[in-house]
Amino acid sequence: MRPSKRLDRIPPYLFAQLERRIAEKKAAGIDVISRGIGDPDMPTFPPIVEAAQRAVADPGTHQYPSNRGRQDFREGVAAFYDRRFGVTLDPDTEVMPAIGAKECIFNLNLAFLDPEDIALASDPGYPVYTGGPLLAGADSVLMPLVPELGFAPDLDAISAADAARAKLLFINYPNNPTGAIVPEGFFEKVVAFAREHEILVVHDNAYSETTYDGYVAPSFLATPGAKEVGVEVFSWSKGYNMTGWRCAAIVGNAEAISAYWKLKSNIDSGLFEAIQLAGLAALQPEVDAEVARMNAIYTRRRDLVCDALRAAGVDVTSPRGTIYVWAPVPPGYESAAAYCEHVLEEAAVVISPGGAYGASGEGFFRISLTTPDDRLTEAVARIQRLG
Repeated sequence: MRPSKRLDRIPPYLFAQLERRIAEKKAAGIDVISRGIGDPDMPTFPPIVEAAQRAVADPGTHQYPSNRGRQDFREGVAAFYDRRFGVTLDPDTEVMPAIGAKECIFNLNLAFLDPEDIALASDPGYPVYTGGPLLAGADSVLMPLVPELGFAPDLDAISAADAARAKLLFINYPNNPTGAIVPEGFFEKVVAFAREHEILVVHDNAYSETTYDGYVAPSFLATPGAKEVGVEVFSWSKGYNMTGWRCAAIVGNAEAISAYWKLKSNIDSGLFEAIQLAGLAALQPEVDAEVARMNAIYTRRRDLVCDALRAAGVDVTSPRGTIYVWAPVPPGYESAAAYCEHVLEEAAVVISPGGAYGASGEGFFRISLTTPDDRLTEAVARIQRLG
């Protein structure tokens, strides 16, 4: 058996490694608290589950779905974007379901990159931004997220040669892993840069519904000119506690979505219609209150973690979005990985080293807020006791 050479181009997926380490510790009888993976611990909201139950029981959803998606799903996404973001979308050409954001982002690499091309990827960032281009036979060029710029990349620092080869540019706000919100004027700069260099912008909009302190996250597509140069991948996973459902949508530039559809029609058979109907139910105004209640819980957990870290001498900034706290590694450790390994071995708490998300993440670690309050309290207490 000889696997393809393309697999040699990518490292093992970060979260798969974490899951293996957790399993090893638990098998040894150790009480491990995992704060590495961002998987919501709260159940999917009841109106969504009830809609799915009705849809699964309907024989009309049991056949092959269309890759283009149900008409009511596409219209519902367009209505949500108008209500929530003030963005007008044509449901027939500018909206399409995806089998989760991960699938969508990866397949955009296959649809747009040839071997001589590159994707510009946020660093630190979601590993698929860099792994996807490699599996497509292309390359990625990292755009360091500069703390002095609010964890945004300096577009002026991208070389002319890289800009000329680039066909995709991946951005993500609110940002994973840093928790940063989009700096004022940054989306406008991205549109101008993409227009100048004929690059497709892919905004990974996974956390727009998970925000705090009165902040309301915008859509990239609300930026003048954004639909001319970009698409946005909207995910239900984090905002609606639907990680296992694999429900997402790509919206925006019609030409780009058409290319994505051409690829997908040769790869998969579309998103199960019952999942589409569940996703449609999530976007209704009556579910907004459920989202607000969930965000209040995350706010409490965020404050608990940040207060404990500050008490331990860590200079952490409270995030205004996402389900993560991004904090600097305490002095005395040679790397973020060394600190996270120390925390795992001595406190049995799993946290993610910033360097795992890209070279510019070195010196930071990420803590997920997706665990019940009592376990989260125990986790930060154990970290505090390490000194």
